[in-house]
Amino acid sequence: MAVPKRKQSHSRTNLRRSNNSKLTAPTMAKCKQCGEYNLTHRVCSECGYYDGKEIIKKENA
Repeated sequence: MAVPKRKQSHSRTNLRRSNNSKLTAPTMAKCKQCGEYNLTHRVCSECGYYDGKEIIKKENA
């Protein structure tokens, strides 16, 4: 079984852990039909359109 020969320094440990904090928020895009923001490459949850075509029929309330 592999065992470290020397204790790993705090600096080196923190460098290894630093990559976990580089998360980014998902990219949002404005819908061309209704102007609401939604995730890219997804059908708009408000109007049901994607790429200028109606994918899901939505009733206006």
